Amino acid sequence: MRAVQSQAEPARRAGFNGTVVTLRIGGELLAIPSGILREILELGAVTRVPNAPHFATGIINVRGAVVPLADLRIPLRMAQRPPDEDTRVLVLELALNGVPSIVGILAEKVHEVTTIAESALDEVPSVGTTWPPRFVQAIGRRDDRFFILPDLDAIFAAHLAADVGAPALA
Repeated sequence: MRAVQSQAEPARRAGFNGTVVTLRIGGELLAIPSGILREILELGAVTRVPNAPHFATGIINVRGAVVPLADLRIPLRMAQRPPDEDTRVLVLELALNGVPSIVGILAEKVHEVTTIAESALDEVPSVGTTWPPRFVQAIGRRDDRFFILPDLDAIFAAHLAADVGAPALA
């Protein structure tokens, strides 16, 4: 587990280029690096997978490919609400266990693609947040709004570890 004081640094070391897509989940604003975004889809049919972890209980069809659908609200301890007309799926390309993989994540609303300066990233506060610090790379500011830069590698690594019997996500 990384120290809280160094949370903003991984985003900088990971080559954060500043271009992000902003989205809302659990009443919070998040930013995902646009370089890993393949496409944004309307939420269609989700096939539930029996006995799947709560974090990724279903799969979707993306142009004939089976794609797991993850809900970041689970590991980030955020409020959940049912899908509505604004709900979207962000299809991302991530390296899971070193293997390039396609996954979908739910978004209650997608806002915009924008540029965020590295200087707008701050450390995760040690008090006052409900998210597990190991799942958040940094807190950012844009205009008068704050956003979360989630650590997708840590979230999915913990999810995969939980699948093979290691400690759970939270």
